[in-house]
Amino acid sequence: MRDLKPLVHAQLNGKDALFVADSGAFFSFVTPAAVSEFQLQIDPKYQGLYVIGAGGGENAQVARAKAFTLLGSTFKNVDFVVAGSVFGGGAVGLLGQNVFRIADVEYDLANGVIRLAQPTDCKNTPLAYWADAEHKQFSSLDIDFATPHEPHTIGVAYLNGEKIRVTFDTGAGVSQMTLAAAKRAGITPSSAGVSDGGSTFGVGHRAVKSWIATFDSFKIGEEEIHHARLRFGDIDLRGTDMLIGPDFFLSHRVYVASSQRKMYFTYNGGPVFDLRAAPKPEAAGVDAASAAPPSEPPAGADMRLDNPTDASGFARRGTASAARHDYASAIADLTRACELAPGESDYFYERGRIYWENRQADPALADFDQAIKLKADNLQALLDRAWLRARQHGAPEAIVTDLEAADRAAPREEDAHMQIGHLYEYVEQPAAAIVQYSKWIDSHPRDNLLMAQALNARCWARALVGQGLDQALADCNAALRARPGTASFLDSRGLVYLRQGNYDKAITDYDAALQKQPKIAWSLYGRGLAKVHEAKVSEGQSDMAAATALQPNIAELAARYGLSP
Repeated sequence: MRDLKPLVHAQLNGKDALFVADSGAFFSFVTPAAVSEFQLQIDPKYQGLYVIGAGGGENAQVARAKAFTLLGSTFKNVDFVVAGSVFGGGAVGLLGQNVFRIADVEYDLANGVIRLAQPTDCKNTPLAYWADAEHKQFSSLDIDFATPHEPHTIGVAYLNGEKIRVTFDTGAGVSQMTLAAAKRAGITPSSAGVSDGGSTFGVGHRAVKSWIATFDSFKIGEEEIHHARLRFGDIDLRGTDMLIGPDFFLSHRVYVASSQRKMYFTYNGGPVFDLRAAPKPEAAGVDAASAAPPSEPPAGADMRLDNPTDASGFARRGTASAARHDYASAIADLTRACELAPGESDYFYERGRIYWENRQADPALADFDQAIKLKADNLQALLDRAWLRARQHGAPEAIVTDLEAADRAAPREEDAHMQIGHLYEYVEQPAAAIVQYSKWIDSHPRDNLLMAQALNARCWARALVGQGLDQALADCNAALRARPGTASFLDSRGLVYLRQGNYDKAITDYDAALQKQPKIAWSLYGRGLAKVHEAKVSEGQSDMAAATALQPNIAELAARYGLSP
């Protein structure tokens, strides 16, 4: 588990690859960037393919891997749908229902395991084999019959007594329902007590606004949660009302018995749904606000977890515990994994990541050091050590050393180049940041979900350098066409106009940015500089003073880039 992403290790054409185990995907996917990274071949027979997800729809292709290795077996000439932009957790693709439909599936994410099972002569025997069947310490739910055209796991739940259809989707990121389903249960975004849930995204190129509200009850099978806090959003699920995501799977052990058209599940304990504000796809990180557990534990509680016997078992259970915010258990399990396999770089990295999530920076840094000592090209460890050093205001030279190593370790298509670019900006090397952003931009299609952010980042870096301003303006204009009115994009273009001496246009952009976000220090300072250059000295000084109140070192920082009154 990486946060709420169940990740599966596989190989594409002999090269290691991470996939999200996505029970909501009708077929297995790879991103467009993965096609070149793993040397997949586009099949020209498939024309006009269009796929629809929570983020809207997009055109797609089909690519073939000469070899795909999973569960120790290698399969020849395997097809993947090519669509999507960012799957999270470092994954290059999704494992969909063409994989999971080969058998019954047990999702035991709290132990970091997904099991495939082929029952024989079980008929109506309850298949929650880990639970006490005699006292029925499990819940069960009828599910739709799965077909190649409708392969998803779909059942019925009740929201405030209203019947809703739910799809069980381990790749959904978080559970959420449609606006229409929430409305039928008496809740809209303007209802009392509704809070902002951030933006979510999936296949398709649209970030989806979400909200969080309290519903009187949520009932699924024999399990009922009173005063349930649930997320709803502006999504079109085409035939169902809610995605039951990996947050539910982490808090339950689930057996999908396609052979019986039933689903069995037991409650593991802890929050049933993850209610942290969902980050925008380009966000480097968000503060995690723990979800409150249900006021009454759901029926069929089964608090036991498996007892691992090897390092990989402890590591899987540890990362799963971290995804549930049980950091003490996670660190204990990862410590045992490190003891049993002291030469495994990834175990030290994962423990370091969990230490950092738990705000224990010093042991996190020590673990990143050890992970990199064991594997010099451990990309995630290099990036996280650089981020941690940056947050601790570490020596720029040490950060740059990590960035150079990460750049060498990252394929050109890797999203890591975006992070490397942001970190070069932090150490005030915008020229190096431009190189990183360009690597990412040049290897991704223009409709990628992150493209607007990448173009804006390159525009901003070029504006800081003060060179290539026509190219910078083109980047900012393209970003604003994709996401009109975005405050940070207007702020970047304002700086380009300021550099060009086009003070009226700079002020117009800064005004628009500040109308949306009144506390952007750079917009205030840039507008102040533009006003001073237009002989509006008093107004300009007032803006610069307001910027300094927000960011005390902004005048010094701007001066280092040659920006001064």
